[in-house]
Amino acid sequence: MSLIINIYYTGENGLAKKFAKEMISSGIVERVRAEEGNERYNYFFPMDDEETVLLIDRWKDSEVFVV
Repeated sequence: MSLIINIYYTGENGLAKKFAKEMISSGIVERVRAEEGNERYNYFFPMDDEETVLLIDRWKDSEVFVV
């Protein structure tokens, strides 16, 4: 059974989006996606909230989850 983690990042003045973009540009996102057992690691931007970012992180199971 997969372990799915939903995390909402909120900020002001675009800081949440800036954080997500830095995670991508720094290569951290690709390293997480390459971890054994990672099935999904994606950021989403709600249309009705400019200051929030949703991260959906899915792992094969809790045994392989990396904190």
